[in-house]
Amino acid sequence: MSKSIDSLLWQEGFLKLGNAFFTTLKPTPLPDSFWGAASQDVAKNIGLSAGWELDQHNLEVLTGNASLENQQAYSTIYSGHQFGVWAGQLGDGRAIHLGTVQNGEESFEIQLKGAGKTPYSRMGDGRAVLRSSIREFLCSEAMAGLGIPTTRALALTHSSAPIVREEVETAAVVTRVAPSFIRFGHFEHFASNQQYEELAQLADFVIKNHYPDLIDSEEPYLALLEKVIEKNAALVAQWQAVGFCHGVLNTDNMSILGLTLDYGPFSFIDATDLKYICNHSDSAGRYSYLNQPNVFHWNLVRLAEALLPLIAPGQDEALIDAKVEQLKELLFQFPQKYEHFYQEEMRLKLGLMQAENALVEELVLLLDRNKVDYTFFFRSLCDVVDAPSIATISVIKDLFLDHQGIDLWLQKYLAMIPSDNAQDIAAQMRRHNPKYILRQYLAQKAIENAENGDFSLVHQLHECLQNPFDEQAQFSEFAKLPPDWASQISVSCSS
Repeated sequence: MSKSIDSLLWQEGFLKLGNAFFTTLKPTPLPDSFWGAASQDVAKNIGLSAGWELDQHNLEVLTGNASLENQQAYSTIYSGHQFGVWAGQLGDGRAIHLGTVQNGEESFEIQLKGAGKTPYSRMGDGRAVLRSSIREFLCSEAMAGLGIPTTRALALTHSSAPIVREEVETAAVVTRVAPSFIRFGHFEHFASNQQYEELAQLADFVIKNHYPDLIDSEEPYLALLEKVIEKNAALVAQWQAVGFCHGVLNTDNMSILGLTLDYGPFSFIDATDLKYICNHSDSAGRYSYLNQPNVFHWNLVRLAEALLPLIAPGQDEALIDAKVEQLKELLFQFPQKYEHFYQEEMRLKLGLMQAENALVEELVLLLDRNKVDYTFFFRSLCDVVDAPSIATISVIKDLFLDHQGIDLWLQKYLAMIPSDNAQDIAAQMRRHNPKYILRQYLAQKAIENAENGDFSLVHQLHECLQNPFDEQAQFSEFAKLPPDWASQISVSCSS
């Protein structure tokens, strides 16, 4: 373990791939730098010891004001589909990678988001504002607390430097950490440019470093796609079960490892609304809560198209046609895989011995019609199972306008819970139904306080959301139903 970021076990990592995959550069310094927040859990994961955040040099490195010794920073090139339309070349417009570190058996890529312009910034300035950086720091760590695969956040640093968006804001940098930030868009880039050698290089790199069990497969690239389908079906099922809406599921925001990637206009659902759109830029609702599994499927089809030149190399039309049919069969499995994972997540939330699809569908439609707070309902249901009484059932019923509907559903549901084991079942349910989520209004209050120099609410939310399933009396305020004004909060892609 080390207190210095320079002294971590830096590896060549992504740089092994060569110049076609990235541009080397240095972050652009900010005029001053301050710590906003830090994750000790992530620090430990990458090999930093306690007290690392007291080192001024670490602060300067993570703000982009100092470079690592003997380590070249870089930004990667990729392409992608945005809102269903081919956008062509994209790339790390605001992300600058410090490199890859090894800690024990694990390796982690570390990147700075908001550390200045890159060759892929297009018309942007390469910066991130404090508002969006707080949201990303808190949500990536909240998702980790929920047990949902995600990129992580080591640190949030900030500056008084002005940044112009809809209005003048201040700059911030999030240090993001993940086993890999490789996206579907990386594969799309090389496939679209017919750079098939580089495409194979990239796929081989991913297999060797992240799916080593596939190395000896008869058809490793086909096996890679199958793995990615499985991981992403499981991921979106977890999102749907916890009520998370990403907001901008472009192919360049999809992780080849099945991680939640790029926290922009995300939101956890308060009042259940299956058609909920959390990104006010998404006027057509392409990335609505209900449509997320369909978009995952669509994006996986794009990845399959990018991998086809590797799966069916050469010009043999019969071979290509046969492989296309194989790909179709694999992709056709996605809805079934998603449904399996989703029903299993809901089974655990409801404490049932087996999946009850009809019961789940009936409940979700009831929640939607009555616009019931999603998280509060499921946590309150744990109390009903633990100690069914007029008081605990009333808490549930008071959430619904349709009392008869929820009464009938509860009768069917409670009949499936064995009374002699109810308390153990309730305890298990509480491990799958969080008491705390990063509600929009809490994030908004934390942002407003931080913009006035007070990061205490950011720190409190970070501490609370590391253990979202636990009763935490000191944070009981965070578990309350949101105020009416919370529904008026609007989030876009701007940051």
